[in-house]
Amino acid sequence: MPHAHDDHAHDHDHGHDHGHGHGHSHGHSHGHGHSHGPGGHSHAPKDFGKAFAIGAALNIAFVAAEAAAGLVTHSLALLADAGHNLSDVLGLFMAWGAVILAKQAPTGRRTYGLRKGTILASLTNAVFLLVAVGAIAWEAARRFADPQPIETGPVMIVAAIGIVINTATALMFMKGSEHDLNIRGAFLHMAADAAISAGVVVAAAAMSFTGWLWLDPVVSLAIVIVIVIGTWGLLRDSLDLALDAAPRGIDPKAVRAWLAGRPGVTEVHDLHIWAMSTTETALTAHLVRPQNPDNDQFLHDLCGELSKRFNIGHVTIQVEQGGVATCHLAASDAV
Repeated sequence: MPHAHDDHAHDHDHGHDHGHGHGHSHGHSHGHGHSHGPGGHSHAPKDFGKAFAIGAALNIAFVAAEAAAGLVTHSLALLADAGHNLSDVLGLFMAWGAVILAKQAPTGRRTYGLRKGTILASLTNAVFLLVAVGAIAWEAARRFADPQPIETGPVMIVAAIGIVINTATALMFMKGSEHDLNIRGAFLHMAADAAISAGVVVAAAAMSFTGWLWLDPVVSLAIVIVIVIGTWGLLRDSLDLALDAAPRGIDPKAVRAWLAGRPGVTEVHDLHIWAMSTTETALTAHLVRPQNPDNDQFLHDLCGELSKRFNIGHVTIQVEQGGVATCHLAASDAV
């Protein structure tokens, strides 16, 4: 029965293990043990709420200015980038909301709380972006047939402002992007926006010297390609987590092999590893461990090591004696 952990590890009956939270076991008359692993998961830094607020405010103001400039200068590149930035603002709000929901305590029915909202936010953000770039690509194709002159000076100024704003916003999320898919989505989009704005500056400068109007839709298509490339990994990883795949960076085979090598363990089955949120990982497994009376200490040590080695913080282990009765989940294809 995995349960919620707050930001501070608590010390239960069996002691505290290297600062990784807690483990406790319940003995059963039929020889099974049930353990909850230590809180080895990581939480997004507390100041990300401020980062979301500042990033959203800056980008909302910039989207309004960029869209207005795009209409005045007839620049599809600016309008495309404004649309992309607007989708990023919506993505920031979704990611922000998911972080807030993930902190809600579990209820009688939602025993995991609302942690999985961070995964759904990442998935929704990725899908929304791919839909948005389809509209940009369609308009770019239409503009090839009917190129429009643009005022390159204002375009360059607005895009340069975008470089500064998007870079500053991306830097606020850089710290959490390595360990949280939800935060990584925000970081990657802001970083891509900065690169895209730089491309708009270069294209506008080239158009001012050459007069080649087709550079505007070409840059728009380049923006589409950059967004698709940046979003694809986010979509893939978010979909994997939504389908309860083991998070990237955790090798289930390595976890199984490590569990099988624990003292007294003769068999491992019914092993499942999945993401409770974009920062928390859970595990359940059955271990056959015949005639070992030290199951309480064994479970406590096992949970501590799983946290340190694999960053798996929510652990449920069932210990079996391996007698005459065979576990009905022992088959390798059992779910």
